[in-house]
Amino acid sequence: MNNQIKALTVHFLTATGAVFAMLAMLEAIQKDWAMMFVWLIVAFAVDGIDGPLARHYNVKKYAPQFDGVLLDLIIDYLTYVFIPAYALYASGLMDGWSGWVAIIVITFGSALYFCDTRMKTKDNSFSGFPGCWNMLILVLFALSPPWWACLVLVAVLSVAMFLPIKFIHPVRTDRWRAVSLPMALAWTVFAGFAAWENFEPATGVFWGLMVTSAYLLAAGAVQQVLHGPDG
Repeated sequence: MNNQIKALTVHFLTATGAVFAMLAMLEAIQKDWAMMFVWLIVAFAVDGIDGPLARHYNVKKYAPQFDGVLLDLIIDYLTYVFIPAYALYASGLMDGWSGWVAIIVITFGSALYFCDTRMKTKDNSFSGFPGCWNMLILVLFALSPPWWACLVLVAVLSVAMFLPIKFIHPVRTDRWRAVSLPMALAWTVFAGFAAWENFEPATGVFWGLMVTSAYLLAAGAVQQVLHGPDG
């Protein structure tokens, strides 16, 4: 297999995220939230591996006719933002006026964030909450908090998208990667089990999801306090 075919195969792998997004949306329309999140988790897993593969096979050199960054952003907006926001509203976790506020704020704010040229820091972390609403909303499904708690979280993280607070990229942020990458993999496994168990997870799965979520949410800010904004 020559280098061009290898690079194109990586683009094709990234593009499968659009298929998984459609499968997730079809499940969401049927209000099968468990299967919706299963497909979103599959898309999340693909998103975790296609970047390293793209760099390894140098897609910018060997398959430059496709913009992998743009392709990734399009799919991320569907799987990280658009479909989870719909689920938050349609599931009843946030209905009525609070649900309308949530879907407007999430989709509008995330659209601006995804095209913000200041999104990445020097150490390949994210500046501001990186619009990972799929992760937050999956946790909300597992917790089933009252609507006002959901509203507070949505409001805080929507503002945090545009604050100079660092959030790690589990694969690309070098500092603590030996911990961050296993944490991200563990989150994916726990999230998959939680969805498969129809959001009535066993105690171990529930606490595993909580601990890994807390780490991924807070690790960047802790690094920022300890080592400065570029540390």
